[in-house]
Amino acid sequence: MTTHLPRDEQDASAIIRDASEKGVLLSLSGQNTKAEMGRPNQTDASISSVALTGITLYEPAEMVISAKSGTPVSEVMRTLAEKGQELPFEPMDYRPLLGTKAEPTIGSVAAMNLSGPRRITAGAARDSLIGVRFVNGRGEAVKSGGRVMKNVTGLDLVKLMAGSWGTLGFITEVTFKVLPKQERMVTLVLRGLKDDRAVEALSQALGSPYDVTGAAHIPARNRQGASTLIRLEGFSVSVDYRLGELRRLLKPFGGSTDILEGRGAEAVWQSLRDATLLTDSADRAIWRVSTAPTKGAEFTKRVTQALDAQWFYDWGGGLIWISAPVDGDAGASVLRETTQALGGHATLVRAPAETRSAVDVFEPQSDTLMTLTKGIKASFDPAGILNPGRMYAGV
Repeated sequence: MTTHLPRDEQDASAIIRDASEKGVLLSLSGQNTKAEMGRPNQTDASISSVALTGITLYEPAEMVISAKSGTPVSEVMRTLAEKGQELPFEPMDYRPLLGTKAEPTIGSVAAMNLSGPRRITAGAARDSLIGVRFVNGRGEAVKSGGRVMKNVTGLDLVKLMAGSWGTLGFITEVTFKVLPKQERMVTLVLRGLKDDRAVEALSQALGSPYDVTGAAHIPARNRQGASTLIRLEGFSVSVDYRLGELRRLLKPFGGSTDILEGRGAEAVWQSLRDATLLTDSADRAIWRVSTAPTKGAEFTKRVTQALDAQWFYDWGGGLIWISAPVDGDAGASVLRETTQALGGHATLVRAPAETRSAVDVFEPQSDTLMTLTKGIKASFDPAGILNPGRMYAGV
């Protein structure tokens, strides 16, 4: 398969325009660290952003950074760290789950709308993405947004591109709003709570005025007791005060409490961000479920009545990572039935290609939404050459 490596946006436009005219189906990628996600698609050639690298704008005083899409995420984060800043949405790294080794790119962060535990307060990647440049399926270069939020008017293509998985355009450059790096991070750990009680505690913490930036629960497993984790960040004096108030607020939940800080705490939140708690068995399917936090415990209860599942919660119970046996449909029928009953979305993150071809990887859409999805795809990519079928069959 031919792999195109455009050196600039003009190259990318020419490649995609030629492919559109000839009906050549293109697979879009960065460093291919997430190539095993989504539906397998049959394409004739690929186009990669690996040659589109470099930070094109960084103004620490304005808290804005722009980079070409193939720029490694690590380079962006290192540049920001030198000025005491960071990407607020804590982008997830899928390499531990998928077993890949290359460097994730900043373009993929936008294309897949990646985020981590801090999403509950900072939002996802799309909420910090304020500008994007891309080439659509006609080979036309498109610029949307800018360096400030108020530049986004009319049809918000920035938000539309975020999470489109390369099905609407080949991203060439992104602009993100950034934030100062927090001075201190402390995690309050409640021990021994059952899932429903833990979610209740997380809900109280998140509903308090104490600016919680992480709220997760790890059920008892492999002789380890359950841990409910609540993260606070900010200036040290503020963190101390809020920590004391949270301990008083959550005292009725009983059990023992611990305080995690430093590298140990950072490692815990990284394992939650990257879902490495579920990587001890490489032959299991992994699902990512979004639902109402109040439904989280009931969701896993119903799933585990039918499946040999392992799980943990993030986002106060609203995000559930679930591993299931890869046999049959990898638990798809059980999870889809549960999302229909309780509400939510289930995405198959890791499974063999044959499984991802046979089941819906993303939550199935209603006829109305699918009509809208197909219409948007046709307007951006009328020949249907960009990542065809990556999200939904035939789209």
